Amino acid sequence: MDKIRIQKVLGAAGVASRRTIEEMIVEGRIAVNGELVTALPCFVSPSDEILVDGRLVRKRPQKFVYILLNKPRGVVCTMDDHPGYNRPRATDLIPRLAERVYCVGRLDEDSTGLLILTNDGELTHRLTHPRYGIIKTYVARVAGRLDAGEMEEFRRGMFLDLRRKGQAGIKVLRQAPAESLLEVRVSEGRNRQVRRMLARLGHNVRRLHRCSIGPVTDRGLKIGHWRNLANEEVAALRKLAGLAGGTAQGRNPKDE
Repeated sequence: MDKIRIQKVLGAAGVASRRTIEEMIVEGRIAVNGELVTALPCFVSPSDEILVDGRLVRKRPQKFVYILLNKPRGVVCTMDDHPGYNRPRATDLIPRLAERVYCVGRLDEDSTGLLILTNDGELTHRLTHPRYGIIKTYVARVAGRLDAGEMEEFRRGMFLDLRRKGQAGIKVLRQAPAESLLEVRVSEGRNRQVRRMLARLGHNVRRLHRCSIGPVTDRGLKIGHWRNLANEEVAALRKLAGLAGGTAQGRNPKDE
């Protein structure tokens, strides 16, 4: 029987995103059949016993959970905040679940907008990896007015952290003498990417709000509120991400 990369297996089981799983392996937190995994790549069979932090992992959760949160300012997306900070987390704003869910991508503390929280590891991977080109749309209020040259430079992409960021969409929604309201569309989600790209052009971001992830929008969802993704929305996201079947069985936390 063919073996599968351990990141994919644990991601599908809702343990964490693939990138986080790689970090957990480096930290010595994962064992397969009693042997600590210390290096990648690591391939496993369906019959292998996988322990994370000493606890047995179910290979696949019985049902997936998909929650859409409109994150307020001051809330962080990390599961474990820095010692001494004790800031509210995105997961603190949704009901307590039997399943452990994770944020699909991140929004920085000062930004507002849409976050998907789920235990569907494969969908998480595809929505966050730039290879799949899932568009996230933001509304940014920035200092100053962008000229045509700056707009074109933003669209072409630019180097951040020694890596070139891919092409991005940008258009002006409204302008005043001292500030502009912009719509920005990107398929990557690097740390504070939109803020840093605009700052590189000399326009500091005063407010940033993510208003859509692929076909899912914030229409009707107030900041600080959450709802379950509709089956049609999950199917649309999975289809956009190239997942076979286009849907997965979900569970509504409100039913409990």
